[in-house]
Amino acid sequence: MPDTGFEERVARLEGRVEPFEGRFDAIDRRFESLERRIDDLDAKVDRRIDGLDAKVDRFREELSGRVEALDRKVDRTGEALGGRMSRYFVWTVGIR
Repeated sequence: MPDTGFEERVARLEGRVEPFEGRFDAIDRRFESLERRIDDLDAKVDRRIDGLDAKVDRFREELSGRVEALDRKVDRTGEALGGRMSRYFVWTVGIR
């Protein structure tokens, strides 16, 4: 024969817990909403970071192009000055 006192106690506990089940469901819904908001924010931050990465890459390429152009200009100027100095040196030695 089952213990009816035990069953009554379990039934009484179940009756006391039932009102809290709705509260737990509400809490679960809030956490789900919070998780969705965090996921949306994470995606937004990822998009912004990708955009900034693209801008940095474009800036780096532009800067690299400018540095290469300046290198070529300095090389041409150095060659031109070297040619002039050689001519002046030859003239100076020739005059002496």
